[in-house]
Amino acid sequence: MTGRPWAGAPPPPLPLAVAVGVAALLSCCCCCCCQGASATAAASFGDNFEITGAEDHVKTSADGQTWYLYLDNKTGVGFQTKQRYLFGWFSMKLKLVGNDSAGVVTAYYMCSDLDAAPLRDELDFEFLGNRSGEPYIIQTNVYHSGVGGREMRHSLWFDPTADFHTYAILWNPKQIVFFVDKVAIRVYPNDASKPPGGGGGGDGFFPIAKPMYIFSSIWNADDWATRGGLEKTDWAKAPFVSSYRDFAADACAWPPPAAGVAPSPPTPACAAATGDSWWDQPPAWALDAGQRLDNAWVARNLLVYDYCDDRKRFPTPPEECKLRPAATAS
Repeated sequence: MTGRPWAGAPPPPLPLAVAVGVAALLSCCCCCCCQGASATAAASFGDNFEITGAEDHVKTSADGQTWYLYLDNKTGVGFQTKQRYLFGWFSMKLKLVGNDSAGVVTAYYMCSDLDAAPLRDELDFEFLGNRSGEPYIIQTNVYHSGVGGREMRHSLWFDPTADFHTYAILWNPKQIVFFVDKVAIRVYPNDASKPPGGGGGGDGFFPIAKPMYIFSSIWNADDWATRGGLEKTDWAKAPFVSSYRDFAADACAWPPPAAGVAPSPPTPACAAATGDSWWDQPPAWALDAGQRLDNAWVARNLLVYDYCDDRKRFPTPPEECKLRPAATAS
């Protein structure tokens, strides 16, 4: 796809439910605002995150508000939140690797475990690098109890390497929504008409019970990331740098896991479906009319791959696919 996808069409309006959430975030000074946890004004990036991997591959701005992750032919690096969450709104501004980034993957994701545990739940943004002048592909995925394979891929309507853009996840018991600059590019609904099954709730493949950390990382994935692994990382262009700032979580903070044989901490009150938080109220349970129009436009113009349409992998579509039309119809 060439050109700017909004050419000839008006830019998407600010979605109502997201506007409510953004207002809530702004009232928290764009720092971590969680029920059961106090917010710290003007918190630095390091107040929320800790480095995972080679610390010499991370640089920080003078004010501590921006982090830069470096990938070279020796190693990549990542970071994770110090806090776990169950449900809420999670956003971060990213500026992706510029120029020739083939083979490089930048990830921004949520995961219930600190390693690739076999029964983990996970919600993924993955940004797949490309040759100079070619568009980035953004891949989203959902894991439940260690099973993934729910990939969707989209192109973007802007250059994600030229400036910072906001990538966000809304997660509540009714739906998971992946947002790019307030536009819902993907909706993953839960079927509330069904009783919980397999520990997943609703349709049986919906992460609903495990609190998650937020992670980001940059690494070499030239065995699959760009044109199925045909384009390899050009290490002469290293180091590759991705940039991060303005993390915000309006969410239910979960107590840290118990150490040793100590009893597990009590479930926080905010984890109950009480409707006390904006992200657990009816406007956040489904897309509104404007969001559905935006989401349908994205599906028509920017969709590159959808696992629900892949009959080689799934001769019978996974059961959650049948929920999609109700969520995305314009």
